[in-house]
Amino acid sequence: MSIKLAVIYYSSTGTNYQLAKWAEEGGKAAGAEVKVLKVPELAPQSAIDSNPAWKAHVEATADVPEVTLDDLVWADAIVFSVPTRFGNMPAQMKQFLDTTGGLWFEGKLANKVVSAMSSASNAHGGQEATILSIYTTMYHWGAIVASPGYTDPLLFASGGNPYGTSVTVNQEGNMQENVEEAAKYQAKRTVQVADALKKGNQ
Repeated sequence: MSIKLAVIYYSSTGTNYQLAKWAEEGGKAAGAEVKVLKVPELAPQSAIDSNPAWKAHVEATADVPEVTLDDLVWADAIVFSVPTRFGNMPAQMKQFLDTTGGLWFEGKLANKVVSAMSSASNAHGGQEATILSIYTTMYHWGAIVASPGYTDPLLFASGGNPYGTSVTVNQEGNMQENVEEAAKYQAKRTVQVADALKKGNQ
């Protein structure tokens, strides 16, 4: 049976959606069944409308399904992708994670294999802290964190973040590092760890 991978993201102008799509490619290349899912938007429409890039991205991804708790139960592995907000995960992702208490209480989130990616507008804008903020919740779940570490030389070409793929985005919305292969690799590694765990439990 193939590993079920949920790629769960929040993106306002498209960077983390692109990271999620690369993770989808990496997961599929590793043989996984993959769902790309967005967390619900919390910002008022007036805020979205005030930023043309944000508005355009929301409209372009209107057909991407929103994540549900059932998706977490379905998944063997999860890759999260979010921008940083003051060194922390965005409220949209936090709000979704805060709804998982029932599943946590029932033990249905234990042993999920998870990994996370992030972006910011400058090189030291909180990407690592944001990834670690997601992992903090994952430790409470009892999940297994599959960080990329330095397990492949290609990670150095993308900045060498051992916690998860991270990227700097300039004011025009362009990624400053080439992280495509790192994102694909991170998803592939997450699927491989989940597969090993699943086989070990059979």
